[in-house]
Amino acid sequence: MKKRLTQSEEFEIMKLVLDKFLWLGFGIMGFGLYSLITGTAEAFLRGFLMMIGGAIVLILFMILLVKEYEVIK
Repeated sequence: MKKRLTQSEEFEIMKLVLDKFLWLGFGIMGFGLYSLITGTAEAFLRGFLMMIGGAIVLILFMILLVKEYEVIK
């Protein structure tokens, strides 16, 4: 027999998952920025690409939020 979650319990679990996406995106972008500042020319390109990767993770986070929850303008 499966246990059913209430709407508030489901929302709390979803917040935990989305929080991890947010931290992951900013962590990748932060490491990319660190590589940009401290590296050589090839590290500059790698850091720039890492920052783009972090931005993609954050865009996926935004799409997931809009798709899962109704965002009222």
